[in-house]
Amino acid sequence: MWDKIQFFQSLSEYPFAKYADSVLHILCTAGNMSFSFQDVRYNVVPGDYVILTNPSLASAFSQSDDFDAVIMSLSEAFITSMAIQSNYGIIGHMALLQNPVMKLSPHDYRICLEDMWKLRERLDETRHLFREEMLGHLLLAHILDLYDIHARSQAERNVSERNADLLKRFVGLLYNKEYIQTRALMRYASRLCVTPHYLTEVCKKISGKPATYWIDRFTTHEIARLLLQKETPLKEIADWMHFSSLSHFSRYVQKQMGMSPSEYRNRAIR
Repeated sequence: MWDKIQFFQSLSEYPFAKYADSVLHILCTAGNMSFSFQDVRYNVVPGDYVILTNPSLASAFSQSDDFDAVIMSLSEAFITSMAIQSNYGIIGHMALLQNPVMKLSPHDYRICLEDMWKLRERLDETRHLFREEMLGHLLLAHILDLYDIHARSQAERNVSERNADLLKRFVGLLYNKEYIQTRALMRYASRLCVTPHYLTEVCKKISGKPATYWIDRFTTHEIARLLLQKETPLKEIADWMHFSSLSHFSRYVQKQMGMSPSEYRNRAIR
């Protein structure tokens, strides 16, 4: 089955586990919905465009009875294969990890809706002799529209190819859960063959946040996910996350999440 681009009628039928490595796009056209992303709750209304570069980081979806949206899943490998000649991709990627919801103007909403409708319409043309190339070009146009929309809402940033590549590799380590083994900045810098200071400065320049912010953000999300598994002992979670002791784990959670592991677990599963 050709699943590089998939459209879904509703979020309830979206197979999050199967498409964990895909990018989920949601353009709200009616009603409202909400979800949690890295411990922040987002409310989505018509004209909002949600882009989840890692759908597994989102949870607790809810929606109104009249909610409607264009829901599209894109293969990360397919997007990468298009080799878009712009370093803006990593800027947008980091920004979407902080806030995955874009507020569209009426004009931008119309552009995005037309882009997605065209993709959905042409996806059914299975006898097209150049179907993959045709869909790739339509998708490329839509991605460039999204870059334009997002870039116009951000402060102008010039990013070199070297720094963009560095950030891509850094984010790749986080998606591969390197933080389970270590949260030491020196380890990440060593893996990326740069100094900790350089990695921090590049992260701050592109995302506005230092490298340690991203390490802690991914770490706390994983911890929050594990704490929801109430049958798993805290000591087991601490060991899995390679903390030196349960007390060290508890201090980390208290600092990053504002409460103890037990308090967070009791509040979350109440």
